[in-house]
Amino acid sequence: MSVRRMLTALVASVLVCGVVGLAQAQSTSSKGTAKPAAAAKPEAAAVGGAEPTLIGQFGTWGAYTATPNGKKVCFALAKPSSSKTNPPNRPRDPAYAFVSTRPAEKVTNEVSIMIGYTLKPGSESTLEVGGASYAMYTQGDGLWIKNAAEEERMVDAMRKSADVTVKGVSARGTETTDTFSLKGLSQALDRLAQDCRR
Repeated sequence: MSVRRMLTALVASVLVCGVVGLAQAQSTSSKGTAKPAAAAKPEAAAVGGAEPTLIGQFGTWGAYTATPNGKKVCFALAKPSSSKTNPPNRPRDPAYAFVSTRPAEKVTNEVSIMIGYTLKPGSESTLEVGGASYAMYTQGDGLWIKNAAEEERMVDAMRKSADVTVKGVSARGTETTDTFSLKGLSQALDRLAQDCRR
């Protein structure tokens, strides 16, 4: 695994506890039963003070900033609009799509998916958007684009498309298909570009 992917995995693992708490709060508050934001704080504080802050909600995408270990990280986050497993109804943790920017590492708009289960070791997954399919590298429960040179083109397609589909295979052989709505992603990324310049 490249240094870039290891750093992404590390940042994602540092942020995921707080982000998951915020995303759950975000989804419950949209249903009218507001969950106190403080509920996410103990978990986030326990992972190095990297508590994410929601800076804007754009359609299905939340725009967040955090400062794990003093280095600013900005990311857009969404949950799938639909999920299927084969065989049906297999249990799994929630899945999330991230598009992250880390100025200190000169990384902009890196796409990663936390799929909600341990992926089959050595397997490849795919991300389909705008009529194109991109091979995704798998590690643990995360996916990253295999050919980093295609990432800018993939993000551009994500900005212009209605949704993105991610396919993977769990360590137990369960096939999954997650569809993420891209409504609001372009606006979320534009907001992050403003907030994450340095």
